[in-house]
Amino acid sequence: MSAQQAAPAEKQSMLNRALNAIEVVGNKLPDPAILFALLMVFVWVASWLLSGVSFNEVDPRTGESIQIANLLAGSSLTEFTSRMVNTFVTFAPLGIVLVAMLGLGVSEHTGFINAGLRSILSVTPKMLLTPVLIAVGILSHVAVDAGYVLVIPLGAVIFYAAGRHPLAGIAAAFAGVSGGFSATFFIPSSLDPMLAAFTQEAVNLSAHPAAADLVINPLNNFYFTTASTFLVILVGWFLTDKVIEPRLKNTQVDADAADLPVMDELTSREKKGLMWAALSMVGAFVLLVISALPEGSAWRADSGELADAAAPLMRSIVSLIFIFFLIPGVVYGYVAGTVRSHRDIVEGMSKAMSGMGYYIVMAFFCAQFIYAFGQSNLGALMAIKGANWLKEMAFPMGFTLIGIVLLTGFVNLMVGSASAKWALIGAIMVPMLMELGVSPDLTQAAYRVGDSSTNIITPLLPYFPLIVVFCQKYVKSSGIGTLISLMLPFTVAFLICWTAFLLLFWGFDIPLGVGASHSFPAG
Repeated sequence: MSAQQAAPAEKQSMLNRALNAIEVVGNKLPDPAILFALLMVFVWVASWLLSGVSFNEVDPRTGESIQIANLLAGSSLTEFTSRMVNTFVTFAPLGIVLVAMLGLGVSEHTGFINAGLRSILSVTPKMLLTPVLIAVGILSHVAVDAGYVLVIPLGAVIFYAAGRHPLAGIAAAFAGVSGGFSATFFIPSSLDPMLAAFTQEAVNLSAHPAAADLVINPLNNFYFTTASTFLVILVGWFLTDKVIEPRLKNTQVDADAADLPVMDELTSREKKGLMWAALSMVGAFVLLVISALPEGSAWRADSGELADAAAPLMRSIVSLIFIFFLIPGVVYGYVAGTVRSHRDIVEGMSKAMSGMGYYIVMAFFCAQFIYAFGQSNLGALMAIKGANWLKEMAFPMGFTLIGIVLLTGFVNLMVGSASAKWALIGAIMVPMLMELGVSPDLTQAAYRVGDSSTNIITPLLPYFPLIVVFCQKYVKSSGIGTLISLMLPFTVAFLICWTAFLLLFWGFDIPLGVGASHSFPAG
């Protein structure tokens, strides 16, 4: 009996040592903003060293051998400094994120998002508690990080109230909020246009002649991520009820009952505000549909298509996210009494912007790095050399896609920011795979699978310590190892099932999203 007890202790100790090693390595990495600055300096030095080297690779844009531009030359440095401000303010992901967050910030500040999530969970039947909780976690992505601070603790509360283990509720909610981060529940999140913008930046680095006319649709993965919602829910439901909760049956909830959080019922004013806010959102959607249906609608492209990347509707996705959360947020605030004047609305927007300070700093250095990387021609050289190597190795394309998923999952253990990872990986992988005939849309989808699946096991996720604190409210001995052991089955299952799901889309040529393709050039 003692030997049986000792074995788990030894395994736990090995797990903790592995996690501690990940933390040490990850903490030694520079902050993503500084990492981009260091990479920019590396590009400068590399461009200087390679500027006099002759390469056999042919630049498809010129038909001549690729030449690396020396970024440390006087003319290059003065051009860089003269364009620094313009490079930053025209960096596509910057405006996309900030505009979307203005509307979402109002909805969160007035309490509309909070009330909506509580309303859904309060009426859920006990037998459907797990799948609905995971679905709500996925739905919370429209509010970016609201799911971490709202849905996950609520998951513990409703599981505990239903006589189930609260840590299982935390695991299910965490799986939906973070493990299913790249799934979308019929509603585009701010992540969709943001990643598409980084993909567009990577496409612009390609030397392929067809890249010049390629425009990435902000909903290029929307069909895949929407269908992925059901996969994440089903896999998460099975694991929570059949694997995680049975393992927790001997784990006692030892917290003081008086200190445990509770989920307050919606007040009459909150219910009324929620009803009118929902009606305003539906009304805005109906108006949009009515205005877009006529063949001569101003929302359509010159070709008459709504789904064309050049159509005003597709180019207005971020603006529509702003409007569709600003309107119900304002309506809810005035009806529920959380807003008394227009100053409260502005305060919500200001609060959202104040939380984006770090992102703005990171975006500045990221924009400068991508500009330098493109000007040096190093990206084109790496893409063509990498594509030639892959052609020589003759890897099956499915194997290459799996490699992208696993590479992303590994990098995710060290770099927490989704945008920072894609800026780093996409700048190399997108142009390289375009040379092999793989569309940027498919490469981005593979990245999203790897990124989401390992979010829930990396201690470097900014909210990871907060989730540990949520666990400690119910089981005082909970730690990083506790949370990792809860979430590791989700990661393994998501990596296997979600990657297979992506290969299914690719193998049967199922559209990934609006205006997306599997091959490059399309068709």
